[in-house]
Amino acid sequence: MSHRLSHRRTVRSRLERVAREIAKFGAVGAMGFVVNLIVFNICRHGLDLAVVRSGVIATAVAIGTNYVGNRYWTYRHRDRNRRSREMTLFLLFSGAGLVIENGILALSHYGLGLTSSLADNIAKNVVGLGIGTVFRFWSYRTWVFRRTLPVRTAESFLADTDAPAEVPRQRTKAPSHSR
Repeated sequence: MSHRLSHRRTVRSRLERVAREIAKFGAVGAMGFVVNLIVFNICRHGLDLAVVRSGVIATAVAIGTNYVGNRYWTYRHRDRNRRSREMTLFLLFSGAGLVIENGILALSHYGLGLTSSLADNIAKNVVGLGIGTVFRFWSYRTWVFRRTLPVRTAESFLADTDAPAEVPRQRTKAPSHSR
């Protein structure tokens, strides 16, 4: 009975931890969304840049915002030992998300001919960003901001070695009664 209760607590604890992580990732993403939306529309309508160029610029600026938020808030407790590896992977996976997001924008705008400002914003900032966000969440938590392994204390290490080693039982052959 206590094993089941312990297992439930462990599962519940993990679910609560993932829920907090998703909430923080979502808050950082919401800030990135606002940055993305504003920069996209300034580039598109204020500077009159091409639609995909505007999308790429906006996404690149949002990636910078999101890195700072995720590194120093969402995943602040994760491994910080190899920053160059982390940054390289972050940029790699963010670049893949950028391609997803702006690929959907290009498909909608150029492929389907949906060229209104509303259609561009929905394609990029709702559909593309939504799919890209799911990909980024998975890749960041799996590859970029890796969980650090717990460090064993000397006491716990020694406690394991103090216990007498169990000698595995060897099966003995039953005597053969052949004549």
